[in-house]
Amino acid sequence: MTTKTSLFALAIAMTATGAIAEGELNLYSSRHYDTDERLYSEFTDATGITINRIEGKADELIARMEAEGSNSPVDVFLTVDTVRITRAKDLGLLQSVDSDILEAKVPAYLQDDDNQWFAFSQRARILFYDKNDVENPPATYQDLAKPEYEGQICIRSSSNVYTQNIVAALVAHLGEEATGEWAKAVVGNFARDPQGGDTDQLRGIVSGECDIAMSNTYYFSRALRKDVSGVSDSADMIGWVFPNQNDIGAHMNISGGGVAVNAPNKDNAVTFLEYLASEQAQQYFSAGNDEYPAVPGVGLAPSVAALGIFRADAIALSDIADNIDAAQRILAEAGWE
Repeated sequence: MTTKTSLFALAIAMTATGAIAEGELNLYSSRHYDTDERLYSEFTDATGITINRIEGKADELIARMEAEGSNSPVDVFLTVDTVRITRAKDLGLLQSVDSDILEAKVPAYLQDDDNQWFAFSQRARILFYDKNDVENPPATYQDLAKPEYEGQICIRSSSNVYTQNIVAALVAHLGEEATGEWAKAVVGNFARDPQGGDTDQLRGIVSGECDIAMSNTYYFSRALRKDVSGVSDSADMIGWVFPNQNDIGAHMNISGGGVAVNAPNKDNAVTFLEYLASEQAQQYFSAGNDEYPAVPGVGLAPSVAALGIFRADAIALSDIADNIDAAQRILAEAGWE
């Protein structure tokens, strides 16, 4: 828990860098977690900067920024996937940030090549399985294509950004042809047509509708920390695999943000991004929402640490973004609904 002393230390640290300020910050965010309220209030307590927040779906917020143009009041755009934050950049809605703090704390592969956005938290996209029915769970993403898993797999739709991200990452690692063949074989192994969110994939294991599912880790970790209907009471029957530990590592999704191109409060916007990379904020991403910190060396919440140590895919997020179009085409050609 963050104390008044640590908040004071954060304010002193910001003062030393010239970053502390009074005023306001206009935030557009597609993060929809109630626990973020504390994240924002602690920033205001530490800096004196008031946050005015608008939440919505990422595509809607991007469209709003486009419509507002140079009159947009937004200072910072936050979203929960590489696809949308890259789209905001490609549409000219973000600007480059010059920050020694962000450069020092956020690993290079977790930030945009032009410093227009930075990742602040991560979620591993891994495989879950029914421990009672699956003796030899898949060890890699590629294994999902094996005939032995026919009729066993639950997974999200092709329109979901998490699906697009993992396929784009595989394109970067394996090439389009191999990934295309993989996608067709995975479709042949579906237990049901893609439906629902990540928690619904875990519920599919509990209900017996499927034996294997793909989900971001924080949905399962959340079910370990508090009651999640249809998952928590049966969590003991669910096993998990961090895929590809002998080669590329487990795929990671991110939550990230950038400074809007016409930010009226740019200095405050940069201060906010630097705050998100602070130890206090990074710990809260883990403790409050069961995510992995983006900054190395920050401790994990018990619900996150319970899943164990693993090797993460360190592919540059820009490489994933560059292959999204190919991923969408592959999914369509595979008949992945």
